[in-house]
Amino acid sequence: MAMLKVVCVLAVVAAVFLTAQAADEHVTVLTASNFEDYVGKDKGALVEFYAPWCGHCKRLAPEYEKLGEALKGQKGVLIAKVDCDDHKSVCSKFGIQGFPTIKWFPKGSLEPKDYSGGRTTDALLEFVNNEAGTKGKVFAAPSEVVVLTPANFDKVVKDPTKDVLVEFYAPWCGHCKSLAPVWDKAAAAFKSEKDVVVAKVDADAHKDLGERFGVSGYPTLKFFPKTNKDGEDYDGGRDVNAIVEFLNKKAGTSRTASGALSNDAGILSAFDEVLTEFLSAKPEDRSGILAKGEETVATLEGKAAGYGKVYLKALKSMIEKGEGYAKKEAERLARILSGSVNPSKVDEFTVKKNILSSIADKQ
Repeated sequence: MAMLKVVCVLAVVAAVFLTAQAADEHVTVLTASNFEDYVGKDKGALVEFYAPWCGHCKRLAPEYEKLGEALKGQKGVLIAKVDCDDHKSVCSKFGIQGFPTIKWFPKGSLEPKDYSGGRTTDALLEFVNNEAGTKGKVFAAPSEVVVLTPANFDKVVKDPTKDVLVEFYAPWCGHCKSLAPVWDKAAAAFKSEKDVVVAKVDADAHKDLGERFGVSGYPTLKFFPKTNKDGEDYDGGRDVNAIVEFLNKKAGTSRTASGALSNDAGILSAFDEVLTEFLSAKPEDRSGILAKGEETVATLEGKAAGYGKVYLKALKSMIEKGEGYAKKEAERLARILSGSVNPSKVDEFTVKKNILSSIADKQ
């Protein structure tokens, strides 16, 4: 029994450790209990002493994470951070009085030197490479954000077939720098949506564009839907989930923050009446109800018309293959999607799976 308790305790500790690592993929999280297990050992360490509520710390966070990613695989250096709210004893030991404070601990030493350089990934990386002799490099991932200038602004923004969300920013603006990685993720989430554009314009370099839309501070976010090219203010949250939720609501899309389709993608309330009648009818009477489904599809446009055809095909297959078809086929598609799928097929299979699952749930 004692041995079992020890195993359970170790399992809990391991789970906590793994959770912390997952939350900070490229930056090691230090605590009062593990600080000296990592720092002052066989590699130099750059340590950020921060507080969760600190605005400057929040702005530094994406730059610091990119630093850790740039040095991934470099054996001679550790990129780490300490939450000074939770681990006051560590921060007191090193005389931390403001946040964020960044210190460099040479290999084998607990006597740090202050870092006083810039708080960008490039500046931090240059410092670490010089101190540790590493050769870290920042690899910029291609961005899905459309860059606007006076030459292409109206062509992109005023396109009546597009819903366009635009950030008016200035390169020197701290809040804009914090928003940049969020904006990239939001654009990536909608890269498969041809009717949705996430864009940005340097309103400091192109002041006329900013003045044209009453921009007086940075960043200013404006939404230009297909039906209103005068623009609407975006005043929602500035995290990826909030931006994705806003665009889904406005553009009628069903994307998650990761870019995948959500479980309600493809579901049509317009088909509820046909579906209810079909499922309540006797098997021999169901063929006649398909005509109503075809009439419903004829009233739909765009993606909705395509989703309607998936409903019709599913109902026809139920007539041919029996009651259990919807559930079995939904489960089969779910198994396929859990494996390796050609990216061009993921959306198609997800929509089919969602529609079949919704039919099976109503049976």
